[in-house]
Amino acid sequence: MFHAFDKPGAPPSPDRAGWMALLSRAPVALLEQGLGNWCEHPVHWLRPPETGLMMVQGRAGGTGERFNLGEVTVTRCALRRAEGGPMGVAYVLGRSHRQARLAALADALLQSPEVLPDGTARLLAPVQQWLETQRAQRHADAQSTRVDFFTVARESDAGNDEDDEE
Repeated sequence: MFHAFDKPGAPPSPDRAGWMALLSRAPVALLEQGLGNWCEHPVHWLRPPETGLMMVQGRAGGTGERFNLGEVTVTRCALRRAEGGPMGVAYVLGRSHRQARLAALADALLQSPEVLPDGTARLLAPVQQWLETQRAQRHADAQSTRVDFFTVARESDAGNDEDDEE
């Protein structure tokens, strides 16, 4: 979740790794809206959607040695459009087979510029905007619980000044 594409102001990456990262976190409604008529496009399954567990690793302070943090549920699939073309792959958190299928289909379509030439504008830009809105909401929620300890320190110093004047 803490990748370069999560940084504020970063435009959607035009490379495959960048758009796959966006697609994996896109909600089903945005994927359906961006794909439009392609949502129910016939596909040839290379690996139908399957749900399993994946180990998540963490680092203390972001720089220490890796340790196993826990497991998360992941759904993955691989497909090819019925008429051929590039292979689409998706890994998404959770159990949504529909989200994995749509993300894999979008991956396959974005690799075919003749099929979806405006894929960045129709699909990736709204997802990037949605993710930025979510990030801003999380930031605002965290800021609402912020405590300013400087104010407490300043008030305690003001009480000491009055004692010195007497």
